[in-house]
This record gives sequence, structure tokens and C-alpha cells, in this order.
Amino acid sequence: MRQTTNMRKSAFAAIALLLAVAATPTLAQTREFPSKKAALSVETLATGLKQPWSVEVLSDGGYLVSEKGGTLRLVRNHTVSTPISGVPEVATNGQGGLLDIALAPDFATSRILYFTYSARGDGGIGTAVGKARLSDDATKLEGATRIFLMNRLTTRGQHFGSRIAIAKDGSLFFGIGDRGEGERAQDMRDHAGAILHINPDGSPHADNPFNGSADGLSEIWSKGHRNPQGLAIDPKDDTLLSVEHGARGGDEINLPLPGRNYGWPLVSYGRHYSGAEFEFGASAEGYEQPLYYWDPSIAPGAIAVYRGAMFPEWDGNLIVAALKYQLVARLERDESGAVVSEERLFDGELGRIRDVVVAPDGALLLLTDAEDGALLRISRSAVTD
Repeated sequence: MRQTTNMRKSAFAAIALLLAVAATPTLAQTREFPSKKAALSVETLATGLKQPWSVEVLSDGGYLVSEKGGTLRLVRNHTVSTPISGVPEVATNGQGGLLDIALAPDFATSRILYFTYSARGDGGIGTAVGKARLSDDATKLEGATRIFLMNRLTTRGQHFGSRIAIAKDGSLFFGIGDRGEGERAQDMRDHAGAILHINPDGSPHADNPFNGSADGLSEIWSKGHRNPQGLAIDPKDDTLLSVEHGARGGDEINLPLPGRNYGWPLVSYGRHYSGAEFEFGASAEGYEQPLYYWDPSIAPGAIAVYRGAMFPEWDGNLIVAALKYQLVARLERDESGAVVSEERLFDGELGRIRDVVVAPDGALLLLTDAEDGALLRISRSAVTD
């Protein structure tokens, strides 16, 4: 009888173990997808991220991920860490929160990183830039300090921007949206609706078009942007590119140049949410045309320029994460830099895509925008390629 009971216990234990294994997701499991130039493999590196916004790759193989609610986490070996301490207070409101993170060019030795977030001040909240050192054991931010806060705050909860692109000299480009008040994008004395350019200490960069001028704020690089949530610098030629949300249509890729005006809210493709046309239509003298636009909108979340070894056939392509249609857009360019074709990858298959990054090995890293968000790795498929 005792032997029978033990056998039953062993059988029940085995069944329980099998059920537990079946119920536990295998993060290393991959999915295969076709594309025009290479078959793709999608691997889930981590799940359980709460509205992740930005990812950076650390040299030791870990991934630093920001969560919109105000937490910063480390992903390593498919495991998500407890929150990294030392993040300053974040004023979460609507689209605001802890947003982009970017590693300093000398991060390998300095451990310095930058981050954008919504901060509280007189009159409401606005986009801020912070700077800190990641501790050697990656458990806390040390000496976190705010180096920039936009000049006009509001209680509105939309259009904070705010990707960071770091230039070779260590200076920071970043975008701020119009904060839901479109006319601010045309006010040269307002940080809203602009691409800005600052030094690592937060001071205006010497190359800025209004530096020392009464015609505009010294931090401003370009104006007339609605909500630039993607920003990247092409490592081949240092070209700055932005991707930004339009209204009903008019999502744009732009080439922000110093002192130029990109039109919002006077010039745009698509229409206002009300259905009304834009005051000057889709083009007008004195306002720059986009490199590329989408109508209907795809709700772009981030942009990267592909310069990697894994997909040599993608060299120079623009890779855009999209929220609305849950896709990644791969845009081919000709020798002049003009976009000549678009391929839509993973259409509706992976969820809303918030961030896209080219990893050091040439793979793509994606973040899905969800309460149970995921970090995904896109590589060349060894099975079907």
C-alpha cells in the first residue's frame, strides 16, 4: 500500500511538473517571419515590462530598459531586475513619464547616461533631461541631476517628445512636442515643438542657430515639429533624422537642419482631427518638406538608421517602429538619400512597437508598448534564409 501511495505521489508530482513547464513561457523560443530581403527570426528576451519606452545595450550583454511609470530596469539572461534605485521623481501624466535613455559615448569607462522624463514645476509639467552615473553593479543611479527643463510648463498630458540622439562631440539632440498646443511650435521663444541641442552640462551648444540672438531661444535647433518621438543620427555621415506624429495623416520623417521650420501646425499632410485642412496646405514657402510621410498615420514611436553586419542588404535603410498598425517599417533610400520603397514587417503580429535599436551585432531590438511589454531581438533566420 505504501509503495502504491508513493507511486501515486510521484505520478502526481510528475504531472504537476509537466503542467508547470507547460504554463511557463519559454523566452528563448523564436518565431520566423519572411521579408523581401532576408528571413527573420524573432526571439523574446524578456516579458513583464510595464509600458517600456526605451532600451540601450550594455557592453556586458545586459539591456537597460526604461518604463514609462518611472522605473528603470536591467534585463539579463531573460530576467528582469528589480527597479534600479536613484531615478528622480517622475511626474507621470498622460503620455509623460520616464521616457528615453541614452548612454554617453564614453559610457564604458564613465558609466554616464542621460534620460528624458516629465518633471513638475511652476505651472504644471514639462519635458526634462537628466544625467546620472549607473553604479558598477547596475543597481542604482548615482548623482542623478536635472540638466534641462523646458521653459513653459502646462497641465496637458500629451506630446512630450522625447528621444535623445548623441553627436560625436558628446552633445545631445532631443525633441519636445507641441504639448498639445499647436501654436507653440511656431513660437521661437518656446521650447515646445522643437528639436533642441545642448552640451552634456545642459548649456546651449555653440552651433545652435539662435545662440546669442534675440530671434529665438539659444537651445533651439529647429522648429515646427508636432511630436518628434523618434530621433537618430546616421553613423555614416552624421545626418540627423526625426520621425514624428502627425494628426489625421501627416506622420513625417524629417531632416532637422539648424534654424529651419518644419511647418506644424500651419503646414502638414493629412488633416486636423476635426477634418479641417491646414492653413497653408501641404507645402508653403519658408517651410521644409518631409523626407517621407504617411497618410493614413502609422503612429511612429522611434527611428534607427541601419548600419550593421547582420543585414548588409539593409545598409542605410531607415527602420521605424509603429504603434498604430503594430509594425516595423523598413525604408530603402537611393544614393541621394531619398526614400524609394517601404516594406512593412510584422504587421499586427508583435503588438504596438515603441522603440527600435540596432544592436552592436546588427540585430534589431524592439520594445512592445503594453502593460505586459516585451523586449524582442530580430535576427537573420538560420532556418529559412
